[in-house]
Amino acid sequence: MLRIIIGESDKHQGQRLYEWLVLKARECGIAGATVMRGMMGYGASSRIKTSSILRLSEDLPVILEFVDTQRMLMEFLEVIDPVLKGGLATFEKMNIHLYRGGAKG
Repeated sequence: MLRIIIGESDKHQGQRLYEWLVLKARECGIAGATVMRGMMGYGASSRIKTSSILRLSEDLPVILEFVDTQRMLMEFLEVIDPVLKGGLATFEKMNIHLYRGGAKG
């Protein structure tokens, strides 16, 4: 699994970066992608970002998880690396128990 953490307000060519990353992953043939919005966090800037009503952030953390073979994910990271101006990218080892599409019809 490739996990990327970026800011919700990050953009690429006028489009939200997380949307661009998911569409690019699909285009590159990555098996699966999920985007999750963080409730609270901080990164390299040490600035706290939170969804608390008392301290509402406009740039919450966004966690993207991409699942495929290590080779496919490494190739995908090479494609997207020039676009990632900030954030964090990690590789996680997974043991997949089940992977199947939903019922059709």
